[in-house]
Amino acid sequence: MEKQMNKGSKSRLILVILLVAMLALIAIIAAYWVTVLHPQQLSGLQARRAPPPGLIPDDFEFFYAAFAVTSTLNIALLVILIAIYTDIYIKTRSQFTIGLVIFGVVFLVKDLTSSPLLTSLLGYRAYGLGPFEFLPGLFEFFALIVLLYLSIRY
Repeated sequence: MEKQMNKGSKSRLILVILLVAMLALIAIIAAYWVTVLHPQQLSGLQARRAPPPGLIPDDFEFFYAAFAVTSTLNIALLVILIAIYTDIYIKTRSQFTIGLVIFGVVFLVKDLTSSPLLTSLLGYRAYGLGPFEFLPGLFEFFALIVLLYLSIRY
């Protein structure tokens, strides 16, 4: 009887993961369709403007360098946390732990897509945000440090 319940739980978990993956794929396709294939439907938004040449007054390159560092540290911490949570899941088969793995993967995708290193490779450059560019990443870094500490300690 216990094996049947475990099989049912596993199949529901797989179904939820597949559903989330399908929704993410649909969201990516929709974003691509709207922004690339049919940009005229974005009439309320302005066209992409090139950043102004040179430095912007009151906009420090320090903030963007700090954001690149914190973003890279967050990516590294998330990879470590995902490895720890996956190891715990293999040992315990806890559904809560699989939730932590999914949480870590979602944040990893978020950090990879918002990383200034990746966005600059794609030809985009952030400007005009100053400290508001790196503060969310800094707070996320501290939260990930707490998660890592708790995961290693217990």
